[in-house]
Amino acid sequence: MTEQAAEMVNRLVDATNAHDVEALIRCFTEDYRNETPLHPARSFRGRAQVRRNWEQIFGFVADLRAEVTRQAVEGNTAWTEWEMQGTRRDGSAHHMRGVVVFGVRDGMAEWARFYLEPVDEGDGTVDEAVRAQVVPA
Repeated sequence: MTEQAAEMVNRLVDATNAHDVEALIRCFTEDYRNETPLHPARSFRGRAQVRRNWEQIFGFVADLRAEVTRQAVEGNTAWTEWEMQGTRRDGSAHHMRGVVVFGVRDGMAEWARFYLEPVDEGDGTVDEAVRAQVVPA
């Protein structure tokens, strides 16, 4: 199983960088479950939504590049750290980083816990960030 999970991650990165929607969706089971714990309303089920998401991403970020910077695989679970960069249609930078944990079945992602977020390029300090989280506005 470990080899299948690592192989799926490699295929997903390759399909993403090739902007090949067909190859990308073949990395996911028909009944795929995406859980987004930081934004629960964004969670979804099904390969069809994977297609819709990536068609939009490739359509708006034509030069998107993805890299898995770190990963650990055990059994049918792959913990992956991603970085994605590109340029949006309006010329602004698209830059995301985060973690995606995949459950793999038959060489395809059956489920994921998705923690990929836009990079905050601001100059706020850690003290300001902590304060913003605990002090009412």
